[in-house]
Amino acid sequence: MCVITLAKKRTGVLAPKRFVQRVRKQNELFRSYMHQDAHEFWNFLVNDIIDILEEDCRTANSSPETTPEEVSNGAANALANGARERPLVTLVHRTFQGILTNETKCLMCDTITAKDETFFDLSIDVEQNSSLTSCLKSFFSTEILNGEDKFFCDKCSSLQEAHKRMKIKKAPHVLVIHLKRFKYVEQLSRHKKLSYRVVYPLELKLGSMSEDADCEYSLFAVVVHVGSSPNHGHYVSQIKSHGNWLSFDDDTVQISEESTLQTFYGSSREHCGGNTDHGYILFYERLGGKS
Repeated sequence: MCVITLAKKRTGVLAPKRFVQRVRKQNELFRSYMHQDAHEFWNFLVNDIIDILEEDCRTANSSPETTPEEVSNGAANALANGARERPLVTLVHRTFQGILTNETKCLMCDTITAKDETFFDLSIDVEQNSSLTSCLKSFFSTEILNGEDKFFCDKCSSLQEAHKRMKIKKAPHVLVIHLKRFKYVEQLSRHKKLSYRVVYPLELKLGSMSEDADCEYSLFAVVVHVGSSPNHGHYVSQIKSHGNWLSFDDDTVQISEESTLQTFYGSSREHCGGNTDHGYILFYERLGGKS
């Protein structure tokens, strides 16, 4: 891979403290000691790494000995001479990127309009005493477009009632799921944390939510938010390595029992002054097959 060859000095093991210091130096958002959102940080980190790797690949591509990889379904970019090139594929794309298909079916002529979009994670709403599977099914459920929300059908040349739904067209190697536990409440004029109990499985099957119905994943990491408020708290991680679950709390790493994951499901009652440790971002690795 051209990135590794070109950027040997920029790869390797970095101490967590030094890593955070580097992030704060490069991005104003993280320079303060204010509480930051882990999902926002994830998005920042993914996009920043992509920018670095793409820059390195473009630099390496200036040498006649190297050729950039291409995105199989990516949109082509226009070049000055009229030629077309496809976007570069980085390690981040190959690991985390998937493709969603938005389908809208006109109920008058049955014409289906489809549009693809890429994603690095899925942000899903949570409900009290639910499961991750049920929340995903709700996320991918069919929506009826009627009344003021009617769909303009090109074939009918008019507004029509329609069914709209999403499906995973290409499942990523690592599926990242963000549980939307922070909700803005208009009556309070502020965000509040939803401590809802959401059970997430160790093994996840996408079924009808994906074009590959046999697509199956295994949980290997959970980012946990500790605290009762969006503005205050702490993040810890549970990560599976070599068959063992490990608990990461700043610079403290300890072996953890698999059963500990159940303590991060949430509270069965909305107002609970007990456990405030709740699963926030889930990482699932695809099992077998093509990714």
